[in-house]
Amino acid sequence: MASSTTSLPASLPDTSGFVLRKATMGDIHGLLRLINGYAANGIMLPRTEFEMSENIRDFSVAYSGRQLVGCGALHFYTPTSGEVRSLAVDPGLQSAGVGSKIVEFLEKEAIQNDLHAIFAFTYVPGFFQKLGFHEIERGALPLKVWKDCVRCPKFQCCDEIAVLKALRPHPVLATEIEPDAGLVQLPHLKSV
Repeated sequence: MASSTTSLPASLPDTSGFVLRKATMGDIHGLLRLINGYAANGIMLPRTEFEMSENIRDFSVAYSGRQLVGCGALHFYTPTSGEVRSLAVDPGLQSAGVGSKIVEFLEKEAIQNDLHAIFAFTYVPGFFQKLGFHEIERGALPLKVWKDCVRCPKFQCCDEIAVLKALRPHPVLATEIEPDAGLVQLPHLKSV
């Protein structure tokens, strides 16, 4: 269980020359440019300024100097699970480790908030698998599918792959599942 004195640093310098931190309202316009650039190519859902303002606390950003080079969000769905979403990296810096560092930053945030698992929907499952995620059936995550996916133009023929990473054993299970086993039971998701 996370200690109440443990907290994410305000910013985390990275050896690759970029800084990771929680997003602020001042980041919104840069986030919109990055995310909506991918949305224009059908890779991500578009975001509005209102949506970004409403959800800014979910986001973390990566900067190289004064340039926004990446972002990602951790959105809580249940008391024990959250989604890594809106993961975007400046196209010129893909494969430079920015995305991995953002996911690791979000994972630390999830652990700090006592989540048992994090999941994502992706076109690049291999990226997430390198970070300890495992493919799962999309149907195992009905809250996500019905809450956010209904506004996606690909809703009826979704081609994204669901991935999940167990962060800690579920306390109500009779047998413990090791965090690196790749499996976690989320019975509260099935009941909705």
